Amino acid sequence: MASAGKRRVLIIVENLPSPFDRRVWQEATTLQANGYQVAIICPTGKGCEARYEEIDGIHIYRYRLPMEAEGALGYALEYSAALFHSSRLAWKVLFRHGFDVIHACNPPDLLFLIGGFFKFALGKRFLFDHHDINPELYEAKFGRRDFFYRVMLWLERLTFRTADVSIATNESYKRIAVGRGGMDPDRVYVVRSGPKLDRLRVLPPVPALKQGRRYLVGYVGVMGAQEGIDLLLQSVRHIVHDMGRSDVHFGLVGGGTSLAQMMELARGLGVADYVTFTGRVPDQQLLEMLNTADVCVNPDVANEMNDKSTMNKIMEYMALGKPIVQFDLTEGRVSAQDASLYAAKNDPADMAAKIVQLLDDPERRARMGEYGRNRVVNELEWEYEAPKLLAAYECLYSSHALIAKEAE
Repeated sequence: MASAGKRRVLIIVENLPSPFDRRVWQEATTLQANGYQVAIICPTGKGCEARYEEIDGIHIYRYRLPMEAEGALGYALEYSAALFHSSRLAWKVLFRHGFDVIHACNPPDLLFLIGGFFKFALGKRFLFDHHDINPELYEAKFGRRDFFYRVMLWLERLTFRTADVSIATNESYKRIAVGRGGMDPDRVYVVRSGPKLDRLRVLPPVPALKQGRRYLVGYVGVMGAQEGIDLLLQSVRHIVHDMGRSDVHFGLVGGGTSLAQMMELARGLGVADYVTFTGRVPDQQLLEMLNTADVCVNPDVANEMNDKSTMNKIMEYMALGKPIVQFDLTEGRVSAQDASLYAAKNDPADMAAKIVQLLDDPERRARMGEYGRNRVVNELEWEYEAPKLLAAYECLYSSHALIAKEAE
């Protein structure tokens, strides 16, 4: 049990295990390094199977989900199980370590039920970490604005109304917190998911990853419906069959519900020999692929969700000095600026043309890569975001102390 004066935080995250979830782990280690006691509740995952472990002084409690969700019923089962296990483990953390703050990371927008209970029943503080805009995510996955979309809006609104302080990953998310969520702008802090350069190391390339070809195009991320891997594979087909380029290989790093489907699509398009799917791999293999790549791509589908979201992969590419090709999305431009070329939205042929344009211009690739690397080093690295996280916590604790004083 921590000493009475120590600030104690419980972080709850549902979609990825810790320490695999980079944003959550960076937040947790930053808080720990600044005198906070930190515990995390999260699901198990590959390489993170232990139900409890302590890493760098951070207590991690994990639970097993019944499945990786796909379809409305799958998500309902997953989120119900996550809510049950997170609630159960929150009590365990309370009795074993104690906590003053519940720091809840969406999706789903149901964790306010846990945060709200401990806030109103036991006087704890509730901080909402806005990772995804779930109404837009629902629309991206299911292609409609129906009853369930309106339910998502309602749950989002309740989450913001319950939160004492919210942190957003970018200015677009802050506008949603203030506009749709009704939060006081002074209680919404933008904390971008800046990369840490001690993890994203520049390494020598591994020529074997090019499979005997001259160029390698790299991708890292989830293999899901809204990530646009199908559009990227159509770009590969265009490069190989329509443009006649047999000197380009593609390395796609990441797992997800659509991985097997995308591998089958590559075979159907006649480009399987030009694409390596690694699945989820350790950092070392990820870094080897990206460091070997001549160009990196972000084929995220142009929709409301992706247009307003900051993609970690973009800043990871920039941290490694890689030029980028992506579809023309608002927050993608905010992050990459001149480190990227921007293809017409959801246009595989234009993406293919811009990839080849960069591959055939080594000087431009070097110039764009250097620009992106310098932008991360001087503006976007996590060290510039950590003080904003700590400021959000100072607001959380100082406002709570003021309320308590006024109640005396």
